Order: sequence, then structure tokens, then C-alpha cells
Amino acid sequence: MQAYNQLTDFDLAVLLKNGERNVFREIYDRYWDKLYVIASKRLNDELEAEEVVQDIFCNLWRRRDYFVLTTGFSNYFATAVKFEVINRLAKRVRQQVYQKEAARSYSELDYTTLQTLDLNELKTRLQHTIDTLPDKCRLVFTLKHEKGYTQRQIAQELCISEKTVEVHLSRARKTLRSSFGNLFNWIILFI
Repeated sequence: MQAYNQLTDFDLAVLLKNGERNVFREIYDRYWDKLYVIASKRLNDELEAEEVVQDIFCNLWRRRDYFVLTTGFSNYFATAVKFEVINRLAKRVRQQVYQKEAARSYSELDYTTLQTLDLNELKTRLQHTIDTLPDKCRLVFTLKHEKGYTQRQIAQELCISEKTVEVHLSRARKTLRSSFGNLFNWIILFI
């Protein structure tokens, strides 16, 4: 067994490309704590910081076949953490905006609408509307709203561009908005 802890980042990157799990483990052990500290400080949320670091390492393993290290793992991971944190913070802001909009829309609904609103009926109607979406559009929407994937993760998972992901999400939102009207913002929070 090779002493991986003696290897440089570039040596590890080459061996990682060959799919050596022990090399991945060495990279993981060498950098996980550092990434966690950075993410935790920026997000002020230990659980979310853990998720960010795990996502980064999962993406590295998924992309290992075509991964090329240019400046060392410290720089690579610093950039990866930065973008993941930005995505998470942006998601928080979007959720806050959706919540405020949903609260406003919810308060605009008249009382008779609320009386006739049946949650099970609403879920059924939502699922039916989602089922009418084109296959790829439905898959992108599901990954985004049910699995919590970022647009970048969806693009990587489905081997499509982020722009294509954006188009599919826009189409899905448009369909749901036309089907649910004022309830759309409220529904999108609970998907």
C-alpha cells in the first residue's frame, strides 16, 4: 500500500483520475476539516456547512474521470466552498422572498377561497400538473424542488447546460403559475 500522505496534490489528482478510492480518502481526510471551518464561518450553520463540504467531495468524486487540478487542492476547494456558500446564501434569500410573497398572496386570498381549499385536493392537482410537464422538464423540476439540487448539480447530473436547466425550470414555473394563480408562491414553498 502506497503512503498517500507523502504525495503532493498533483500526484493525488493523477491517481484520483484512475479512480483510486484510497487516494480520494486521503484528499478527504486532508481537506475536510479545513473546508468545514470555512463553510461554517460563512454560513453560521454547522449542519449546512457539513452538507456543503459533502457536496463538494461528492462532486469531486463524480467528476474524477475528467478532473484536472491546476493550482492545488487548497485553491480548488477554496473556490468550490466560495461558490457553494454563495449558492446556499442565494437560496436562503430566494426562500425568504418566496415566503414573503406567499404570505402576501395568502393574505390576498379571500376567506371563501380558504374555506373551500382542500389540502389533499391541492396535492392531487399539483401532482397532476407536474405530471403533465414534458419528461425532461418534470425531471429537472423534481430534482430542484423535491431533491433540493442546485441548477449546477442538475446540469451535471443530467449532462445538460445550466441554461437548459433554467429553461426547463422556467417552463415548469410558468405552467404551475398558470394553473394555480395566487396560490403558486404558497405551493412552491411546500414542494
